[in-house]
Amino acid sequence: MKDREQLEALLRSFYLASFVRNYNEFAKKAEKEKLGYVAYLHQLALIESAERQSRRTERLINQAKLPRGKTLDGFELSKQPSLSPGRLKELAEGDCLDQCENVLIFGIPGAGKTHLSAALGREWCLRGRRVLYTTAAALVQDLLVAKRDLHLNQLIKRLDRYDALIIDDVSYIPYNRDETDVLFVLLAERYETRSVVITSNLIFSQWDTVFKDPMTTRAAIDRLVHHSTILELNHSYREAEAKRRKKEKEQEQATPAQN
Repeated sequence: MKDREQLEALLRSFYLASFVRNYNEFAKKAEKEKLGYVAYLHQLALIESAERQSRRTERLINQAKLPRGKTLDGFELSKQPSLSPGRLKELAEGDCLDQCENVLIFGIPGAGKTHLSAALGREWCLRGRRVLYTTAAALVQDLLVAKRDLHLNQLIKRLDRYDALIIDDVSYIPYNRDETDVLFVLLAERYETRSVVITSNLIFSQWDTVFKDPMTTRAAIDRLVHHSTILELNHSYREAEAKRRKKEKEQEQATPAQN
């Protein structure tokens, strides 16, 4: 018993939690199946590796702060004929992050832009990538506070640790010059060094309402479009769902009550 306690203490000190939980059961199995020492250790190492990968993936997803329930399988791709399934699969693999490419998602309200951006983020987390999701409004406020406190460079460096920064709903905020300035600084710093995912209701020709200044608008667009994939969503899920519910309600009202 003393040897076992010492062994388990050593395994814990090496952070081999799966070894601690499984070594005894695997030893009995190895003896029964007449496995050698190498095969026995190999099985223990495999389950240790799998559990570590699972914990790391869970940690990455939690740190990404992604909206819950947004998966690629749950995205109704059939209702967005403009999207290429093959291209979405390529994006999900994450090679675009190695090339520091951006993903720009445009579409009408209710088309699933947030869902798609979060789903891609989740796929990247599953592949071991560091991702952070934020709304444009929250990001701009964080940048402004950091600038006020003379910590803007430190915040940008912290954000640089993420392979992909997902900025949702860029078009919703009536930005003033201070806000657009810090947002532009961030985009400029990530240019060709890290990837950005942006969702917006506004096409680029309308981005002068976001950045106000024409030169800043052109500079921001140039940096985003260079090395990017542009996805356009034209079907509104929310509108379609509202029409479906309205139709069902009208049918119920038109059907005579059964006694």
